[in-house]
This record gives sequence, structure tokens and C-alpha cells, in this order.
Amino acid sequence: MANYISSNANRFYAALEQNYGLAASIAAGNRYPAVKLQAQQVLERSRRLDKTGTRTFLGTPKTAKRQTAFETSTYLTSWMGAGEPCYGTLMRAALGGIPQVSGGLSIASLISSTAIQTSTPHGLSKGTGIAFENEVRFVTDVVDNVTVLINAPFSQGLQPSSVLTPCVTYTLGSELPSVTLYDYWDPVTAVSRIVTGAAVDLLEMSVNGDFHEFTFRGQAADLLDSSSFVSGMAGLSAFPTEPPLGPFDYSIVPGHLGQAWLGGIASQFFTLSSASLEVNNNLDVRNQEFGFSYPQGIVPGPRQVASNFTIFAQDDTQTEALYAAAKERSLISAMLQLGQQQGELMGIFLPQVTPEVPNYDDSETRLQWQFRNNLAQGTANDEIFIAFA
Repeated sequence: MANYISSNANRFYAALEQNYGLAASIAAGNRYPAVKLQAQQVLERSRRLDKTGTRTFLGTPKTAKRQTAFETSTYLTSWMGAGEPCYGTLMRAALGGIPQVSGGLSIASLISSTAIQTSTPHGLSKGTGIAFENEVRFVTDVVDNVTVLINAPFSQGLQPSSVLTPCVTYTLGSELPSVTLYDYWDPVTAVSRIVTGAAVDLLEMSVNGDFHEFTFRGQAADLLDSSSFVSGMAGLSAFPTEPPLGPFDYSIVPGHLGQAWLGGIASQFFTLSSASLEVNNNLDVRNQEFGFSYPQGIVPGPRQVASNFTIFAQDDTQTEALYAAAKERSLISAMLQLGQQQGELMGIFLPQVTPEVPNYDDSETRLQWQFRNNLAQGTANDEIFIAFA
């Protein structure tokens, strides 16, 4: 006798596609933890103007154009520091750049708290994340092949002979890859799904809730299922079976753990009460091609990186400097470190942000300033950098 299916009885996988809309193969290592995966496909309903002799709706053709949308959410989780984090594929789809790996560099000397020299050529570039003793920082300038400037000092006593720990940085790119999302359910007779050509139009990151959470949302080429699958769909001869399960052990990082560095000269703020960031790719889907019912590609539009953050108002110098920067339309830098333990760290760096004049929130017992829709800017694919360590 059939029973209801538990909403926890499923597993998610993501893999980069070589060709748009053709399903990428997966292995156990492509699995990622998720709160949910929503996917929906609808047919375009064109308005008929012919005289049908009736007021009755006559239906939509089966070959009408199809529109597919998806949304998946996950938490910041721990990882082993090798390869990429389990949701790295989705980060690449949202940002577009090739991940940069750093780590293992030995420190030769400290010129200042934010200027370091390495014992060997560092191979770092502007925006690359580096990590040491449970903290993440970002390179703001490359002086030479052994000297870099970083956005804020390490507080854990970086010294000559210290060795930087592994860190992977996700950067922006002019083009965006598409991914295939797999949604497998138990029991095996239940309907499982595949989302092909998934392109991330919107990446949302929220900070200081119960957990640090990311949401990836966008359009897709097609939505397949194991019940109605026909050979040849998405380049597949048969609906793929789920790969053998591998190790999948992780912990979730509490949402209140981390650091915030803000300002023209970055200062650490301990008064941050909430923050969120959004990367909007303004995608266009090629879904108006003559002769096709399904989208044939994606075209990224002008990118917009926006942040919102709320701090408790204080009468100290660094807090008042933020208000002055907003009034004067001055650029500041913003960095958030989520987590405080190696293997559970995420850094988000916006080198140039124009803060908006804050809204006063006096509804609680302590005055808070709400800086909303602060837009990041840059010169070429350098508005935001995201690192994991």
C-alpha cells in the first residue's frame, strides 16, 4: 500500500554542464545539502483572437513554449578544506569566475599589520582570499610577487614563518555556466527530478539569523522526471540512477558567529545586528527562438551587487564615520566573515561600496541604523569576492 513521502527523504546533486541544457553526469561528490529545491515548468498561454463561436477556453497546445524556474537554498556548512565546498558548483554558476585556491604559503616578514611578504612567489591576485588561524582576509593590492596588501589585519598573531591555511575564492566572470540539478527521492519508486540548464539569476545571502543561508534562484532549460522520461531528453538515453552514496558528514555554522569590517579604513564592528547581500545577474533566457519550444541559452545582463546591513547606533568615531560616508557619497569597503572555525569559514568582500543614508529604527529599546540597498561598484568583474576556508 502506498504511503505519503517524507519531505526529508531526498538528496540533491549539482554539476556544471559542458553544453547548455544537456544533463551533466554526477558522482557522490556532487551532492550538496539543501533546505529545499523548488522547480516549476509552465506553458506559455497565448491569447487567441480567432472567432471560435464560444466563450469556452479551448486549451493550450502541447508544443507551446515552456518556461522553467527553480530555487534552491542551503546553509553554510563545514567542509574538509580539499577541493571545493559542496555548494561550490552553485557559487560558480552565480558568479561565473574560475575558483582560485590559496594556502601553504609561508610568511617571510610583516611590513605592517596589513602588508605581508611571503617566502616564495605567492601567485595571488587582487581579491583572492587568504586564511590563517580561523580568520579570512582578502588581498586588496599586489605590490610584487612576494608582497601583498590585505583588507584588514589578522587578529590571531600572524608572524614570520606562519603558514597560511587552505582557502578557495570564487570570483566574477563575464559569462555564466549552467548546471544540472538532481533531486532524488526515497523510495526509489517515487518520482525523482532533474533540472537542466539551471542558470543562477539571483544569489541571496543572509547573515545573523539562526543560520547563515544562501538562496540560488533562476531560470532553466527543462524539468525532467523519472515518471514521464523519454529516451533522448537532455541528451540522456535513460533516467540516471542515483550514484552510490559516499561520505556526507557536515555541521551547520550558527548564524551569530563571524566578523564584520566596514569603512574607508576598515574597522571591525561588533554592533552588526543583521546583514544580507544580493547578486543579481539580470539574465535573459533565449526562449523566443523560432522553431524551439525550450530555451536555447542564457545571456547575462548588467550585474548588480547590493547589500543591506543594520548596526546598533553608537557615538564612537567609526560608527559616525559610516554616517558621514553615506552623506558624502564616499566609497567604503565591506567584509563579512561567517563562522569562526577553520573548515567552517566564509568570507564576503566588497572592495568598493557606496553606503546609503541610514534609516533610523527606534522601534526597539536600542536605536539601530539600517543601511539599505548599498550598491557595490568596480572596474571589471571585481564588485564582490567570496572565499571559503
